[in-house]
Amino acid sequence: MNTVELKKILEEVSSGAKTIDDALLELKIAPYKVELGFAQLDLHRSIRRGATEVIYGAGKTPEQIAEIVCALQTNGNKNVLISRLSAEHAEVLIQQFQIELEYHPLSHVGIVGQKPEIDGIGRIIIATGGTSDIPVAEEALLTAQMLGNDVLALYDIGVAGLHRTLSHLNELMSARVIIAVAGMEGALPSVLAGLVACPVIAVPTSVGYGASFGGLSALLSMLNSCAAGVSVVNIDNGFGAAYQASLINHNFQGV
Repeated sequence: MNTVELKKILEEVSSGAKTIDDALLELKIAPYKVELGFAQLDLHRSIRRGATEVIYGAGKTPEQIAEIVCALQTNGNKNVLISRLSAEHAEVLIQQFQIELEYHPLSHVGIVGQKPEIDGIGRIIIATGGTSDIPVAEEALLTAQMLGNDVLALYDIGVAGLHRTLSHLNELMSARVIIAVAGMEGALPSVLAGLVACPVIAVPTSVGYGASFGGLSALLSMLNSCAAGVSVVNIDNGFGAAYQASLINHNFQGV
């Protein structure tokens, strides 16, 4: 959308020929991108989806990531989240490209800029079955925080010691949405969904012995949950779970 087209929309709103909601919808669906040769940045994503485009770091060179970060910042996206970022790439971004990056090695998440103010309706709780599930949970936690949510982490409360789960019942029942991260047999989401009234988003992890098949066993268990209100994302996809949880917590409906 060029300046002339944008000016026309604003003039129509000013004259009353177009409502504000109609103008916003038109802006949401308007093509607006930055062409970098190796990537086409979607600068309207925050208008359409409520969140800026996130950089998936795996498979990209440090040079590509740096160029995407700079393009996003130049176009008004001051806070940038980079997922699946290796420590080696993070070091290059900081030292060679002088990017002010906050790197979290456990979750392989990079953050450029400050975390936004909390504007979600309630609290997102991220619960893990065990300590080994924490890296995936941390990806979810940082993503949810970058999307403007109040987040509480409850780690190592799995059903192998059910008393650990029940000791946090008050906090769990106060959540607006719960992200349950678990490997092995993946039972945690079903147990939590039987205790709380809010939606539960299940994240299977690749934690487990040989018969867990890299998280496939947990995935199938979660997909076959007998508890109502459980949705499931892909194996180790903490980012996807946090994004969905944020939509619920913001009651995002679009226009």
